[in-house]
Amino acid sequence: MKKTAPAKKTAPAKKAAKKAAPAKKAAPAKKKASAKAAKQAPAKRQAPAKTPAVAPKKASAAVKGVAPAKTVAAKPPRGESRTALVRRARRINRELAEVYPYAHPELDFENPFQLVVATVLSAQTTDLRVNQTTPALFAKYPTPEDLAAANPEEVEEILRPTGFFRAKTKSVIGLSKALAEDFGGEVPGRLEDLVKLPGVGRKTAFVVLGNAFGRPGITVDTHFQRLVRRWEWTEETDPDKIEAAVGALFPKSDWTDLSHHVIWHGRRICHARKPACGACPIAPLCPAYGEGETDPEKAKKLLKYEKGGFPGQRLNPPRSYLDAGGKAAPPLGSG
Repeated sequence: MKKTAPAKKTAPAKKAAKKAAPAKKAAPAKKKASAKAAKQAPAKRQAPAKTPAVAPKKASAAVKGVAPAKTVAAKPPRGESRTALVRRARRINRELAEVYPYAHPELDFENPFQLVVATVLSAQTTDLRVNQTTPALFAKYPTPEDLAAANPEEVEEILRPTGFFRAKTKSVIGLSKALAEDFGGEVPGRLEDLVKLPGVGRKTAFVVLGNAFGRPGITVDTHFQRLVRRWEWTEETDPDKIEAAVGALFPKSDWTDLSHHVIWHGRRICHARKPACGACPIAPLCPAYGEGETDPEKAKKLLKYEKGGFPGQRLNPPRSYLDAGGKAAPPLGSG
């Protein structure tokens, strides 16, 4: 019987078997495997981020942890507070002022009458084409009284290169008659009077007020609309609402120069179809960085006007523009 006692020692064998059960501990191996897979998975998620994420960092650094503003006209990016939006917008304007210290209206004019007519003619065409056309127009009709009494067919022939020449002829003759009859042949310096002239809306009125009379105004053209939405200064699409939303971000004294800076940047670098992101001086502040070409060398090839080494839009640009390396545009028909 004592010999059979060792049979009881088989229990430890069971315990040994239980100890052998560390096969269950093989699970951590799976965890390790899944951990490795998890480490590899983010690589797939990061793959789409081919464009450098470095550029927008400065714009977002000041807004981390800030709750989204509840009552603002524009919805700021990444939970940007109203204060952060104002700071970013003003910094962009300061940066652009350094890039375009020579920014000016790109329509040739010598007096308020020439500016209001040129601005009306600039609809649906380039400032260059207007500048190439107006010398002949103003040589033949130098005053509002002269243009008011003009033969429409003769004016149409001069304005033909600007497109929509019949409608534009009607507008410039109509506004000339209004100036001659209602304002003594002088262009008024008030918004409420300017917008009463045929063909003159708020955009044209602010161009005239800001550049002929030195009165602040925001010019909301197609370039301005595109850029302020890209920069997420506003989500508005109506020009009047864009004007109000952007105007609220800046002191009134900045409005005219701000318009020049934004429009110049839109024409030279931040193009509609393919912005030159890799050559953009405000890339670190732009939420839309990466929508265009980010390679610096390729982006340089997209630059226009003086930034790309090409002529500007004015036949008679300011001296400051020429001193900065800008080139005057060629007259009509010079090739």
